[in-house]
This record gives sequence, structure tokens and C-alpha cells, in this order.
Amino acid sequence: MDYQALAKEILASVGGKDNINTAWHCATRLRFKLKDENKADTARIEGLDGVVTVVKAAGQYQVVIGNSVAKVFDPLADMAGIANGENEKTDSDEKKDSLVNRFIGFISSVFTPFLGAMAGTGILKGLLALFSAIGWLSTNSGAYRIWYAAGDGFFYFLPILLAFTAAKRLKVNQFVAVALAAVLVYPTLVNVASNQQTLHFFGIPVIPTTYTSSVIPILLAVWLMSYIEPFLNRIFPESIRNIFTPLFSLIIMAPVTLIVVGPIGAGAGALLSNGMLAIYRYVPAIAGALLGAFWEVFVIFGVHWAFVPMMVNDISRLGYDPLMPILSVAVISQAGAALGVFLRSKDVKMKSLAGSSFATALMGITEPTVYGVTLKLRRPFIFAAVSGAVGGAIAGVGQARAYSFTLPSLLALPTYLGRGFAAVIIGMLVAFVLAAVSTYFFAFGRSESKKTALDQPEKTGFQYLSAPVKGTIIPLKNVKDEVFASEAMGKGIAVIPEDDTVTAPISGTVSMLYPTGHAVGIISDQGAEVLIHIGIDTVQLKGQYFKTLIKKNEKVKKGQPLINFDRKSIAKAGYDTTVMMIVTNTPNYDILETDDTSAADQNWVLELADKEK
Repeated sequence: MDYQALAKEILASVGGKDNINTAWHCATRLRFKLKDENKADTARIEGLDGVVTVVKAAGQYQVVIGNSVAKVFDPLADMAGIANGENEKTDSDEKKDSLVNRFIGFISSVFTPFLGAMAGTGILKGLLALFSAIGWLSTNSGAYRIWYAAGDGFFYFLPILLAFTAAKRLKVNQFVAVALAAVLVYPTLVNVASNQQTLHFFGIPVIPTTYTSSVIPILLAVWLMSYIEPFLNRIFPESIRNIFTPLFSLIIMAPVTLIVVGPIGAGAGALLSNGMLAIYRYVPAIAGALLGAFWEVFVIFGVHWAFVPMMVNDISRLGYDPLMPILSVAVISQAGAALGVFLRSKDVKMKSLAGSSFATALMGITEPTVYGVTLKLRRPFIFAAVSGAVGGAIAGVGQARAYSFTLPSLLALPTYLGRGFAAVIIGMLVAFVLAAVSTYFFAFGRSESKKTALDQPEKTGFQYLSAPVKGTIIPLKNVKDEVFASEAMGKGIAVIPEDDTVTAPISGTVSMLYPTGHAVGIISDQGAEVLIHIGIDTVQLKGQYFKTLIKKNEKVKKGQPLINFDRKSIAKAGYDTTVMMIVTNTPNYDILETDDTSAADQNWVLELADKEK
């Protein structure tokens, strides 16, 4: 995979660096805040090799890549002149987002940079608990203490890490923010709070509160600092600003944080935690079933980040969190569904994707599984959700708990040792087996009217494709669009149209029909996946000058009219009207160009010789 080339294509397709407010990446996705999402060519991005899908959620434009996302982001960031989570070209557009979208975007950008380290240290603490329980390590041994410091130190000083990433996101001095966080975890003040002693700041009492491992207080403090620092910068001349702005920021923010912001943050965290625990305590089966069923739906829309502060806060305040074991059940159910698809599928591409995504789902990365397999095939996703609900209910009733934060996955099991551990094991097994078995046996019917990627007919013999529109045939490499010209989406032809009707180049089923009418996909009766794209960048016309004559999932015959388009009006609007026909599953075939016109009414035929033939 050429990650440099992929990054270049994605950057161009989102509208270039001038259209990016901010960009960052999580474990599987490139996340953009775009100035104008209408400038992004979603169809083009989704057609790129290496892109799973595009998701628009939580005010973000998310390009799902998978495990190689960092390898794509790094060159993209270099080309766009941005770092992970920042861009100097921000403007007021971001402020137009809803409060919920802004909150979720803030939380995801704050936690994403160190999510891997957080998961790793959490697993390390879980493993140490396991090794101690089975007698492999004594808690008094030097090895245990050193490793425990490596695992627990991250969480103990979590406010400092959050201060750094939050300040980066809010564009305030990161080191002043870190200094402010250090006040919250300063040993002397921690000891005072632990002993329930009350300090006074010029007569004002400071509520004794311990902030080690806390989340909300420092985030609120840095947010408030983002208003104070610009004010101070306006007051002080530039010659003394570098010293006096940090000085007065700390003079103001340290007491304000300890007296006002910290207690409010701690109280808000306790309120959220108590509310969630109340639901969990009184109706654990329902709480477990709902989370087990809908967690991956939250992931799809990117709103799962809202749960992270609550879970971390629970562990900090209570020493455990009841949600993560249930979420692990939901994740494992997706892995089970992927395994069912892998065992059931006869499609080489789907089988390969299901196999690889099954492995990544077990490790807690479900986006490739969801977008590439289960959600794409629909029924496996539903079966996984139902299975997650059943397993989640079991984990909920068993009062399963996580004693350290990490990514919900099979690797997280050591962090669940203790109360309810057997319940989460049973819940995971039930969810996994139920999802795999139900997907294998019931996800897809075998009737002709219900064929899917799992029931594609054998690709045998030769397939003949006629040109989709009357006109002059030109090589695909001559198209004025790099994605098509490079054959990144597959081999094919281009036609300079002399007619306004696109017809089916082969008999098959309409697998994709864009609402704008500028593109249509057909899967032939023998399995060839054909994309017809009318014009270049015509998605921006939003359907103007296009009229679709067919519907998605409709059976079409070769030569049947598919779309009418007004090529003269499109050209007058400034768009290239070239029509491209691409075989997107090119690797499955030996593609031979031929002058034989006996199999088509038009003047060109593409001959597909099946490699398995």
C-alpha cells in the first residue's frame, strides 16, 4: 500500500488543506473538521483502495482506514501542514456546530493522542492483578512494584496528560496548562486532601478533594484558561507577554481551580457516575442489554467518546467501572458475526475482509468489521447487536466490573478480575457464539431474490461490457481526474458522450445508486462489479441535470436506460462531462480489450476472463 499516494488522494478529495479546520486520527479513523463538507467528494474517497468507508457524524468528517490510519495521517499532515488535532486555519465555522458535536469532538481529540498508551497501561495493571492472584508475583516484590508504577503512574498523573492535549486543542499554552494540572496532583496538597484537612486561601475555604486520576476538573480548568489567556495577552505588551501571561494565568487559575472549578468538576463527575450506577444497580439486565445492543451504533456515529470521561471518572472515584465489561461483550459479538461471515462467504474479497476484521475486533478495533462486513451486509450487524444484548444482560446481572481503564476487548479480561468475572466470561462466550452461529445459518437467504455478497453466483466464463453511453472512447488514463486516470479504483474506459442517456453495459443488479444521480453501480449476474460515473466532480451539482430511471436493487438488462443527464447544461456549468466505466473488482479478472462488437450494440466491448476459469 502506497500510504503517501492515499494520503494525497484523501487530502485532495476533502477539498484540500484550505478546507480543513482541524484534523486528527484515532485508532482507525482520520477525523476532519471541514469548513465546507460539500467540497468533499465522498464517493471518490470511498472508492479509494485502503479506505473502508466515510462517516459523517458528531460534526466530523470521518474517513475509516483501519489499523494503518497513522501511516496515512502522517504524510497527510505533512502535506497539509497540520499536526494531529490542530490546524492554524481554524475559523468561526467550527463554532456553528451544536454543543453536543463540539463536546464530542473535544473529548475525542483530547483522549485520542494517548489512547494506545492508556489501553496498554490498563492491561498491564490487569495482568499484574492476574499474576498476583495466581501467585506468580508477590505484591512486595521489586518487579511488581516497578511494573505497577509503570501501569498506575499513567492514571495517577492523568490530569497532566489531559492538560497537555486539552491545551493543544483549545490553543492555549500547553506548559502553563501542565503547570496548572501539576497543582492538582502536587503531593503536599494530595496529602492534605487525603487527611480531610481544609486549607484557606485568604479566608476562603478550599474543599479537600483528591484530583489524582481525575478527568473533568482539569478539562474545565483548561477550558476556563482558554478565555483568561487571550484576555491577558491583550493586556500585556508583547515585550513582557511571554512571562507575565503565564505568571498571572497561574496566579488566577490555581486558586480558582482548587476553590471553584475543581469541586464543580468533581461534583459533576460524581453526579454522572451516580446516575449511571443507579440505572445499573436497579435494572442491571436492561442496562446491560441496551449497552450491549447499541454500543456499536454509538461507535458508528462517533458519540461513544462521551462515555470515556464517565468510565475513567468511575475508576478514579470508585475504583471500578461497570460499563467496560458490557462494552467488551458488544465488541466480541461483532467479532463473532465477522467469523460467521468468514465461514459462510464464498466471495473471496468478503472472506478475506471478514477474516482480518475478525482478528482486529477481538483486539477491540471494530470499525473495519462494522463498516466493511457486518453493517455492509446488514443482517450480521443486527444479529451481533442482538447477541451483544443477550451477553450484555448476563454481564450486567453478574455485576461485572473493570478495575482499570483500557479498550473493551479480549485483551481487557485481566482488568475484570474480581466481582462478576465469571459473568463477563459467560456473556462474551454467549455473545460470540450466538452472533457467529446466527450469522452463519440465518443471515442470508438462498432465494434468487435475496442474493447478497455471500450468495453471489460463480464468476465463470467471459463477460462482455458495452460502452455505457454513445460517444468517443478514450483511454482511462486520459481522464482529467487522477483517481480514475491512475486506475486506483480499477480498470475501465472513458467516453466523451454524444448522447444524454446512460445504459446498462451488462445485465445484473443495481448495487449502488447515488441520490445525486451522477453515479450508479451494477453487479453483473456473473459477479463483475461495474461503476459508471457521469462527469468529473458532478456530485457538486447535487442532482441538478440528472434523472434516474432505475432504483437500487433493481434487476436491469444490458442496454436498459439507467440515467438521463443534460450534458450541455452540465458543460455550461463548468463541469467535464466525460463518462467513466470502471470494473472495481478488477483483481478478480484478466481484462482484455477487444474490437469484437458481436456481443454488443455499441462500438466497444470489454472482455472479462475469469482468473479461476
